[in-house]
Amino acid sequence: MLDFAVEYKAAIHRITTDLDLGLKKHNLDDEEWEIVEQLRDVLKNATTFFSRKGHVNLPIVIPAMDHLDEKLTEHALDTGRMTAAVRAAVTLGKKTLNRYYDRTDHTEVYRIAMVLHPQMKLEYFKTAKWEQDWIDTAEKMTRDEYLRSY
Repeated sequence: MLDFAVEYKAAIHRITTDLDLGLKKHNLDDEEWEIVEQLRDVLKNATTFFSRKGHVNLPIVIPAMDHLDEKLTEHALDTGRMTAAVRAAVTLGKKTLNRYYDRTDHTEVYRIAMVLHPQMKLEYFKTAKWEQDWIDTAEKMTRDEYLRSY
């Protein structure tokens, strides 16, 4: 969607500056277009990151999604620099990200992979200020799986 908006920036500008259409409040200035382009690049980089073959492993997915979620939240709440239209687009992107993120909660493998990762362990969840119940559940899942398998 952001690719489309950037590609048709000139047409969008003409439409939103046409006083007869009454869309002036939706017109983006140069700084807002720069934000749109930056967000497009962030989302494109994230998509490329998650799509590359053989380089992404489970413990990397959750921190990357956390980082992306944090950045989208910052932009969605930035009423000083962004119009309501841009914030709405960012919010839709965040909603899509959270739909995928929610899927990590429906399988034990993500939690266990994080707990067993030498650099992550439970410390990642604590540093990220996740709820203690969630951290305890991740630890219990890991211990239970170990006992079941070994």
